[in-house]
Amino acid sequence: MIEMLTYVDLADRLKCSPDAARALAKRLRLPRSLGNDGKARVSVDIADLNHKPMPRRSPAGHRPDTAAFKAQITELEDEIAKLEAVAGGHRADFERERDRVCELMTETLRATVALMAAKEKAARLEGELTALRSRPWWKRIAG
Repeated sequence: MIEMLTYVDLADRLKCSPDAARALAKRLRLPRSLGNDGKARVSVDIADLNHKPMPRRSPAGHRPDTAAFKAQITELEDEIAKLEAVAGGHRADFERERDRVCELMTETLRATVALMAAKEKAARLEGELTALRSRPWWKRIAG
């Protein structure tokens, strides 16, 4: 059943503040109109709303239990220390693997240089052999 309610009436029905009711109407884009008394009225079906009000805040002068917070902070600091120790171990593994990769890269570069030199020498010898074979047999014997 659709009703035309002011923000104050809507707030009473939803058990929240008028500002919260106004924000909810705006967020849900509920149709609004101005009444004869100058107050805004919202067209709403209360049964369709799934509104659960937030719990009220504590007064400004009220201090929460600091002992529980301090205990929780201590517990979290202990957990941070454990995680830092684990991270230190991972860091050492990382450093060791990085050094190993550098050594492997150096060996790979040396092997590549040696391979290129061997290929160049093989190509030169192949060229000399081809040149020798292309000469007539009697020039090969004569030297």
